[in-house]
Amino acid sequence: MKKNITINLCGRLFQIDEDAYELLQQYINSLRSSFGKQEGGDEIVDDIETRIAELFDELRLQGIEAITIEHVKEIITRIGKPEELTGEDGEKQQEGNGTNWEEQARSAGQKIYENVRARTAGKKLYRNPKDKMLAGVLSGIAVYTNTDPVIWRFLMILFTFCYGVGIFIYLVLALVIPEARTPEQLLQMEGKDITPQNLADVVVEGEKQHVQRPGFMRLLFIILMKMVIAFVVIISIVVCIALSLGFFGVLIATVSAMVLPLNSTLPFSLGAMGLEGAWVSNPKLLIIFVIALFLVLLLPIYAIIHMVLSLTGKIRPMGVIQRIVNIVLWVIAVCIAVPLGITIANYHYDYYQERYQIDSTTTYQGVKMDENDADFLRRGSWNLVKAKNCDHYTYYAMDSQGYNNARFLDVFNDRCEEIFQAERKEKVEPGIYQLTCYARAEGPGTFIYAMGKEKHLQTIPVNNNPEDEMGWKPITIDSIEVAGDSIAYGMSSDAVFTGETCRAKWFSAMDFVLTRTADLPNTKK
Repeated sequence: MKKNITINLCGRLFQIDEDAYELLQQYINSLRSSFGKQEGGDEIVDDIETRIAELFDELRLQGIEAITIEHVKEIITRIGKPEELTGEDGEKQQEGNGTNWEEQARSAGQKIYENVRARTAGKKLYRNPKDKMLAGVLSGIAVYTNTDPVIWRFLMILFTFCYGVGIFIYLVLALVIPEARTPEQLLQMEGKDITPQNLADVVVEGEKQHVQRPGFMRLLFIILMKMVIAFVVIISIVVCIALSLGFFGVLIATVSAMVLPLNSTLPFSLGAMGLEGAWVSNPKLLIIFVIALFLVLLLPIYAIIHMVLSLTGKIRPMGVIQRIVNIVLWVIAVCIAVPLGITIANYHYDYYQERYQIDSTTTYQGVKMDENDADFLRRGSWNLVKAKNCDHYTYYAMDSQGYNNARFLDVFNDRCEEIFQAERKEKVEPGIYQLTCYARAEGPGTFIYAMGKEKHLQTIPVNNNPEDEMGWKPITIDSIEVAGDSIAYGMSSDAVFTGETCRAKWFSAMDFVLTRTADLPNTKK
């Protein structure tokens, strides 16, 4: 339904709808602008207004009660555009220098605006369901601008090959532009009056609509668009499968974490997943994080499944409001999950530091550490040459690991920033010695060493075998010449001492055995 306005034109009253009034007002203004430079221009415009009023009278005599935009367009065509009446186009082409470039640009812009306004006047932008390949966006734009939809489809294909920009633009337009579903909306899309006759024509056209055989270019673009759509659907299905696997993984982890004890080492327990610290420190934050993570995974899964089913015609496509709500909820969930995930990681690190690292009441050689670590180092006569950024210094192996409840040197730092060197000295006689031990490391840059007449370094092998859970490897350093009465040995990750940067989160050593294998070679006195 359109609103009608009563206007007074040359002393006569006429009923005219809003769109027709705007176009008529724009036309008369352009006439006054064009003829205002000429002598007697106002009289010319008044004569044209009188002619328009006469034509309106003729329409009223034909039984037309309200002037529509189509009537105004027809009258403008009969009378002529301002530039045709004034002959400005011919003069500008001949003279060329009658106006400066600013006026020319303004005139060109005015023409473009008038052209666009004339094409879109009285129309509303909808997605066209009568000629759609996916959502009817480009066909709707073509109807709104009175252009060929092939042009818009070609441009969209070009944009699609530019890093997928076309797909993003199309999806945004499909969300924003509503679809013309009712006969009234179809008439508004085409700029036609909503009359009983037009409504009946739309209904009859919908019932009798038949598929026309497309031309070659149209068929080519249809094939290209279908290829793009098929590619998008395949990618969407792959993403949906990956998100579904992630969703069920999070679901299983959530149920397991609720059932298993807090400090359990079984998979998917809070302790095994590194969430023990977050649960102890702030359980509400962890619950909110899990809910947000569920939404981040579930909303895209729902949207993709709904899109695929709507393409097959089994369900109706989402409405604009539903799509906007889903997008807003997903963005909110992401904005909640990301910072909470970072906070939970910090909780885990702080909790591990507090629980497993340092008892501030105990020190060994000026270094704060756990009482068990200090007791082991003290009993083994280990000297801490360097000890920085170490989370702990020893570890205790259980019976199930086959090490007879043994405690051994073990250093850990989750960021590979530990700088550690522990050394033991033994009184020995001069001779040739061999050092053996067992060691393991998570990464490169750690060494077993011995100090006789020279420094001997032996790299601790990195455990690259996932089947070997413990990763212990025998280490042997031969031909250690000792001319004095003592020998020093130990393990180190200090780059200054070893010449190589440590890139291991943890490394361990145990069962150091020093054996005399030969006398020193005879030397001439």
